[in-house]
Amino acid sequence: MNEIVETLTVGEGQKTHRIAVRRREGAGPGLVWLGGFKSDMSGTKAQALDGWAEKAGRAFVRFDYSGHGESDGRFEDGTIGAWLDDAIAVVTARCHGPQIFVGSSMGGWLALLLTRALARRAAAGALPPEAPSVAGLLLIAPAVDFTEVLMWEKFPQKVKDEITAKGFWQLPSEYADEPTVITRRLIEEGRNHLLLGDLIETGCPVRILQGVQDPDVPWQHAVDLTSRLAQDDVVLTLIKDGDHRLSRPEDISRMLRAVEEMPLGG
Repeated sequence: MNEIVETLTVGEGQKTHRIAVRRREGAGPGLVWLGGFKSDMSGTKAQALDGWAEKAGRAFVRFDYSGHGESDGRFEDGTIGAWLDDAIAVVTARCHGPQIFVGSSMGGWLALLLTRALARRAAAGALPPEAPSVAGLLLIAPAVDFTEVLMWEKFPQKVKDEITAKGFWQLPSEYADEPTVITRRLIEEGRNHLLLGDLIETGCPVRILQGVQDPDVPWQHAVDLTSRLAQDDVVLTLIKDGDHRLSRPEDISRMLRAVEEMPLGG
């Protein structure tokens, strides 16, 4: 099936923006790619998953959050809640039936939040019968609660003071020439979406791939997340020489194998 390239208008009234979406129609369960913080849908893992979906005849949706990639908006204006709203809008508009959410880094956090949001809407009768449901989660170096646990709690007091006083701080990036702007709003709004303080109900199988050599998301963070997942069918795979990106050929093969082996019963 040929790839459909489109934009989806998200929001209401004057507060709307366009989200860039690429999708393939195909068999279910469909796949949804949820990218990382300041990454986009053209990355190595997303492209590899798209190629697999094309060959396998599976439905696949990927998109860029606002302020990312081909979508509207400024990155500095983004928050976890805003990017979650983008994900909800895309999935409810373009996905039907069972889906496997594949979330990388921040996308792992958003995959869990999206799963919870869909469950709440379904329980409230706010979703039509053909609406998307979650058949499984594949989380790659999941940066759950990262704005608080991996950023704010680890920032030196000098950085915290600068964010509080100026409203932002420029974080040097290992992945780009320009620094990443961390805003006070990102930190404060992120506290509305923290998950690690309680059990996390997904209602579906969960697979986690985590590099032990990851400098951004420590492997112990993935272990902590695993301990809080209430579902019995949870498998954590620690990759001894793996980094944060997990984009080497062997990492890509492991990701695709995890998708292939995901139980299809939902």
